[in-house]
Amino acid sequence: MEALKKRILTDGSIEEGNVIKVDNFLNHQIDIDLLNEIGREFKDRFKSERVDKILTIEASGIAIAVIAAQYFNVPVVFAKKTESKNLDVETYESQVYSYTRDKTYTIRVSKKYLKEGENILIIDDFLANGKAVEGLVEIIDGANCNLVGIGIVIEKGFQKGGDNIREKGIKLESLAIVDKIENHKVLFR
Repeated sequence: MEALKKRILTDGSIEEGNVIKVDNFLNHQIDIDLLNEIGREFKDRFKSERVDKILTIEASGIAIAVIAAQYFNVPVVFAKKTESKNLDVETYESQVYSYTRDKTYTIRVSKKYLKEGENILIIDDFLANGKAVEGLVEIIDGANCNLVGIGIVIEKGFQKGGDNIREKGIKLESLAIVDKIENHKVLFR
């Protein structure tokens, strides 16, 4: 997706540890026009799939999933990383390691929001090692739902997450794949 790649190059930055920082348009301050383009692109890439719900993980995947959901006309469910008093007691859970936070989270989705046999599309902002996606897939499997695919805004192609997903035969659509980072510059696949 050329508009996204252009924004990454012009407004993104590379931080220590090859962290691609795009918080000024994607996941802290949000460019709604760009997100609308992203949502339309996901709809186009998954138009042959029957999608009942979109699943993401808090926090930065929520805005992207919500915008995309309007094109699919389906609800969004997000896995919570924190326990709270208003979260249902019966939940599907998985352990997820966050590279950027260097922390393992228990993610949870209320059992009442994923029904057996539903067709679920995962949408998230980044894919690097794939741990968040693995956790979401584990929740989908635990709910006896059908994973129809995974939509990622930015994939770090030089890490193993995307390759691992593709090796499992899962449909993965990444809108921008970063092949490598050289001298603090992003090079796309």
